[in-house]
Amino acid sequence: MIPPVITGIPVNSKIILVGQAPGDHEGELGRPFGWTAGKTLFKWFSSIGMSEEHFRQKIYIAAVCRCFPGKKAKGGDRVPSKEEIAQCRPWLENEFELLQPELIIPVGKLAISQFIEVDKLVDVIGQSFKKEINGRVVEIIPLPHPSGASTWHQRPPGKDLLAQALTLIEQHAEWRALR
Repeated sequence: MIPPVITGIPVNSKIILVGQAPGDHEGELGRPFGWTAGKTLFKWFSSIGMSEEHFRQKIYIAAVCRCFPGKKAKGGDRVPSKEEIAQCRPWLENEFELLQPELIIPVGKLAISQFIEVDKLVDVIGQSFKKEINGRVVEIIPLPHPSGASTWHQRPPGKDLLAQALTLIEQHAEWRALR
């Protein structure tokens, strides 16, 4: 993993967004989802009434891994290893314990798989799941990764399932309370 550690600003929120890991530009910018994927992600949230600035001020942004994992030999970002995920896991667990979220929004297959079993995105995007975390039942609404390398969210069925997921988020009581 390549430093620096990237985290969102400290926000006391009942909503936590969990990404995979920072990209190669986030270190320069010093914030998660600060580059291309972030532009797409925040367009999605803007479509349901929350600007990027408001989102960053009101919703806690975490990640499965906190440093850039590096590039693959053939291009694209490397997926963090199981050992790297395990090494960063205490940070996420502590954040859940401190914030006691009501809603978790995992972004991308790796982040989703930390909370629910996922084989194909089509099986989980557009749905809401309940899971007990730290003795509390939490709602989980997964989103696809907004990477420019993936077109899944731009064509059916991904486009329609993304719209369903965003509607579920928009209707959640904690989301409505922040608008």
